Amino acid sequence: MNKYDGTPLELTDFSVETDVFRRDVVAGLRNRAKSLPSKYLYDKRGSELFDAICEARDYYPTRTEIGIMKRSAPEMARAIGPGAVVIEYGSGSSLKTPLLLEPLEKPAAYVPVDISREHLVEAAERISERFQDLPIMPVCADFTRPFDLPEALNAKAPRTAFFPGSTIGNFTPSQAQTLLRNMYDETNGGSVLLGVDLKKDVDVLERAYDDSEGVTAEFNINLLEHINRELDADFDLDAFEHRAVFNEELSRVEMHLVSKKRQVVTIGDETFSFEPDETIHTENSHKYTPEKFAELAKPAGWRVAKIWTDEKNYFSIQLLVADK
Repeated sequence: MNKYDGTPLELTDFSVETDVFRRDVVAGLRNRAKSLPSKYLYDKRGSELFDAICEARDYYPTRTEIGIMKRSAPEMARAIGPGAVVIEYGSGSSLKTPLLLEPLEKPAAYVPVDISREHLVEAAERISERFQDLPIMPVCADFTRPFDLPEALNAKAPRTAFFPGSTIGNFTPSQAQTLLRNMYDETNGGSVLLGVDLKKDVDVLERAYDDSEGVTAEFNINLLEHINRELDADFDLDAFEHRAVFNEELSRVEMHLVSKKRQVVTIGDETFSFEPDETIHTENSHKYTPEKFAELAKPAGWRVAKIWTDEKNYFSIQLLVADK
């Protein structure tokens, strides 16, 4: 039963190739309004910094979601049912995973999926140490695109996508629908348990993404260090600063890297010019009302079966089931 004995877990590896990384970065910086895909924030250092963000005083989502799970995880487990394969998208450090796995009745397997290979393996080994009778099958992949699940999975076991945090908010509504459709296919129309951040006071939102400790700023700047290291680029990290603002029209917090001066950056053979105060849009975090999220999920084949929230209605964990 996959007793963990300290040997490396078998990893299904679809790591993002350097050529793909370069293509995505160059395409984003060629745009009139420069942008970079937020998934590249999560190299090993970025993943470590995101863990630190989750502990920052101003960042409410993680502690709020953990509070909801500690209170309601047994009810969530009963709703998922026995014998489930749990597929965690963007698993990171798998911080909240034990809160779900513990009350589940005889789960069939745990499949963490993450783009950061080192972070994924470390987290999977920790989960294996704690749940020694549970098959752990890590997959290194860009979960924003369809990917193959491990062949060893029981094809007949019910599947649940676990997507905690507020990561669904990083996608535009159309991108989120595509991801939810992929989850429908990858779970065979099973279920999804995911975190959805709710609309709230703008000051609370902007502090969460520009924390007083400066961790989010370091996380954002680290994206440029990631590009420098992997793509032979020469971003001057001191020549950019972090900015987070709430876009009321689109109901989202936007993270940007702002050029402090006129400058030219080289990536391999490509050059990119920046004017003072010109920005690179690096991440969105959309905020929803329960009604708006239900409208988003429906075209992807899901209906909202249950919502759990905190006492302030800051955050929600939602169970989606096939809309048959």
